[in-house]
Amino acid sequence: MSSTALATPTSAPSNMVPCDLDQGRMYLDHVHTNLTGVIKRLSPAQWNFKPAPDRWSIAENVDHVEFVQGIVLGRVRDLLPTAPASAPDRDYRAVDAIVLGVFPHRFARFNAPEPLLPTSRFKSPQDALPRLAENTARLTAQLELTPDLRGRVLDAPPLKASTQGEHTVMDGYQWLMTAAAHTERHTHQILELMADPNFPEN
Repeated sequence: MSSTALATPTSAPSNMVPCDLDQGRMYLDHVHTNLTGVIKRLSPAQWNFKPAPDRWSIAENVDHVEFVQGIVLGRVRDLLPTAPASAPDRDYRAVDAIVLGVFPHRFARFNAPEPLLPTSRFKSPQDALPRLAENTARLTAQLELTPDLRGRVLDAPPLKASTQGEHTVMDGYQWLMTAAAHTERHTHQILELMADPNFPEN
């Protein structure tokens, strides 16, 4: 990865409100710090613990998180530049509130679609930590350097599911925040696993 790709601009992209940019940076850093703090000292037994055959292990949760981060990066990098323009009257603050206030929590449960199911690529936390750090840096760079983050929108299946179709698209900023919210959601799921009475002590 070149240093240019992660350069920090001197000002926000022209269509970004500075407080949104600051919030985005802080949120991406916050969820990364929380997740890595939770997993970095786990033993192999803890990493692979499954309370039931149909429940994901911590390893599988982290695999899924990292994969979704990559999917979001690809959408913003490759699809957003030619995506449809956002409608002038679009209520983007309502969608922001859903992304930041609803997506991170596990009030509603959804099954991951087949392409996003984990494949246990990471054999230990130490395998995953560099990839998570790299993705966070790339997400932050996209936030800081992508022009027209608010000006274009992409179809958003997770938003459709959460709002029963009331909202159907997200702008680039919302997609990046969705990656962070999704990470936070699975950090909650990991903490639920760790609270299981059968979770290994070491």
